[in-house]
Amino acid sequence: MESTRVDRWLWAVRLTKTRPDAAAACRGGHVRVNGKPAKPATTVVAGDEVRARVHDTTRILEVTRVIQKRVGAADAATCFIDRTPAPPPEAAIPVARRERGAGRPTKRERRVLDRFRSGEG
Repeated sequence: MESTRVDRWLWAVRLTKTRPDAAAACRGGHVRVNGKPAKPATTVVAGDEVRARVHDTTRILEVTRVIQKRVGAADAATCFIDRTPAPPPEAAIPVARRERGAGRPTKRERRVLDRFRSGEG
């Protein structure tokens, strides 16, 4: 059965930009393999679940193919199944915006803003 280091696999499937970044994520506790914290030398095989926190989002990946070298993005996408849940929709809160450099609000605009802030508008 083929296996490889988790830091090398994260780099090879283009989850991190460099291999040292992948190793640092492992050392920082941002990578888990099958629910256990992973060191950079932890081995992964096909069927393992890898949870990696990348750019403030936790990615949940199932390893389908183990690769050792960095490959193209299309080939890298075939090496895992992304099981990351969709982010919750953000609530659409209306925000009062003015053009930058428009100066101070006019009396009418100020009244509209005050009404909006007080909850009447």
